[in-house]
Amino acid sequence: MATKRSAIPQEIYQIKVTLLGTSPLIWRRVLVPAEVTLAQLHDVLQAAMGWEDGHMHEFRMGRRYLGRPDPEDRLMGMPPVENERTVRLSSVLARVGAKAIYTYDLGDTWEHSVALEKRLSADSNTAYPVCTGGQLACPPEDCGGVGGFYDLLDAISNPNHDQHEELRDWVGDDFDPKAFSVDDVNRKLASFHRRKYMGSRRTTRTSAP
Repeated sequence: MATKRSAIPQEIYQIKVTLLGTSPLIWRRVLVPAEVTLAQLHDVLQAAMGWEDGHMHEFRMGRRYLGRPDPEDRLMGMPPVENERTVRLSSVLARVGAKAIYTYDLGDTWEHSVALEKRLSADSNTAYPVCTGGQLACPPEDCGGVGGFYDLLDAISNPNHDQHEELRDWVGDDFDPKAFSVDDVNRKLASFHRRKYMGSRRTTRTSAP
């Protein structure tokens, strides 16, 4: 009988993702295969942080910009953007301590530090990606960036604020800025396990009966 075997990722990156400008810091710690593309990492970051992926994004490391290239950018004299679908995480963060900036929503400009904390051997009993820690809830989409987020928190926490009722209705009664659940994040990340594109360098071996 033919048998198939898929190889597990050869190396795992432990990365810490921190939403810059927040205090106390909003952050997540995630384990991902080193060979994921930045396009795949974008999907992981959206799920881990709690964003809704309704806006443009980009990665930046030094003078390198990586994302979804737009031919019109070059015509407008903007810096060239490398295709995130062809660049692997291991080529951007090559050493422990290296950092990149991930910006989500180029209007509200949510900037995240993506830092490589550890390079690990893959555990055959673990499905990647996986979140191992974090703190505080993701801000609501379209609230005006970090400044707007803290204005929102002030308003919804103060019943005497002029916009208390309006913004409480807008954000919803179930929004808790202190809430974070690693289990909730991993339930979102479970969809990546089903897609099976997170296992880098998968190989198949077939043997005849």
